[in-house]
Amino acid sequence: MFSQIAVIQEQEIDMKSVLIIEDEKDLAELLAFNLEKEGYSATCVHDGKLGLERAGADLPDLILLDLMLPSLLGTEVCKALRKDQRTAHIPIIMITAKGDEIDRVVGFEVGADDYIVKPFSMREVALRVKAVMRRFEHDAPPSKLEFLTIGDIEINKVRHKVKSAGVEVDLTSTEFKLLLFLAEKKECVQSREQLLQNVWSYNNTGDTRTVDTHVTRLRGKLGTPGDIIKTVRGFGYKIEE
Repeated sequence: MFSQIAVIQEQEIDMKSVLIIEDEKDLAELLAFNLEKEGYSATCVHDGKLGLERAGADLPDLILLDLMLPSLLGTEVCKALRKDQRTAHIPIIMITAKGDEIDRVVGFEVGADDYIVKPFSMREVALRVKAVMRRFEHDAPPSKLEFLTIGDIEINKVRHKVKSAGVEVDLTSTEFKLLLFLAEKKECVQSREQLLQNVWSYNNTGDTRTVDTHVTRLRGKLGTPGDIIKTVRGFGYKIEE
């Protein structure tokens, strides 16, 4: 009996937590129900400002964030989370009815790590959550070398810091991992599908436009040194000094 209690306690300790910030209460509860079936603990908040406060208090393992929220828009919540040292590295999946490319760009620009457009299946949400969780669990690079320098870009793999032309660049976790992966595969062309698998941990093809959007944002943040990220038309990307 004591061993069974110990196993249950260990499972509770290992259970990953998801904070759902969604103003549609029925949808939020449905998301929570399905995520709990997948083995996560889920908490629902229906207001942007309250969601931001709850994130700072609970420090969840992942946040599902709606774009259109009362009191504080999802974009503002996301920006505030990224500015707060306590919550800056929590993965954020933005959920919204807006699916145009400009909306995805805005979501990624303010720090979202993934983007799901309504209507969606609960299975898709579970797979995206699992993929993002897995990606962040394995974010620490295995190489013993702390720094990787390519052109005017310096990557600190231990501290997850990047300098471009001597100036520190503020990258999201996904942008950092994308840059690091391309840098470690220097001169080797990586297809969009390969990048989705290795950077986003998607086992299926997924939406390759996600890759294009992130590469565009990454180049913009790196400035002129970012030109070493080359587009291989019809296939993917590579870093070429």
